[in-house]
Amino acid sequence: MTEKTLNVLFLCTGNSARSILAESILSGEGSGRFRAFSAGSHPKDTPNPLALETLKAMGYRSEGFRSKSWDEFTEPGAPEIDFIITVCDSAAGEACPIMRGPGRRAHWGVEDPSHVEGTHEEKLRAFAQTATYLKSRIMAFINLYKDGGGPEDPGGKLKEIGAMEGATEKARKAD
Repeated sequence: MTEKTLNVLFLCTGNSARSILAESILSGEGSGRFRAFSAGSHPKDTPNPLALETLKAMGYRSEGFRSKSWDEFTEPGAPEIDFIITVCDSAAGEACPIMRGPGRRAHWGVEDPSHVEGTHEEKLRAFAQTATYLKSRIMAFINLYKDGGGPEDPGGKLKEIGAMEGATEKARKAD
């Protein structure tokens, strides 16, 4: 029997940095078992160039991304979403639109590297740190489903993952 590919939607307000990082990392690490998407409640015009530069440096896909609205995932023909994971505190506090699929929700908030001031190298370090935090969460998530099953309490496990190193205070206290 073939295992179902799980669709994961990463949400952030602007869909320009953290959600794009998470989409690319899960696409690279969970290939075949997971299909990753990203969107935002108020998408920016384009992905942050530093996010794309970080992905390229880490060996992940860095091309073909666009900032898009989460409304695209409510339209006819949109994929059924198995997991909706917010990666910024603002998006976690907003009411998500109704999407097709079970849409188990989790909050994995990490600080926005786009707000870091400094040299190009300092900004890149912030993006690399954010990507590292997200990759740790994504690898823990993938491991929950490595044998084709899943945890008995996915909500509890997803909350634990969201509280890993680098979590915002809201993510550490998420219900």
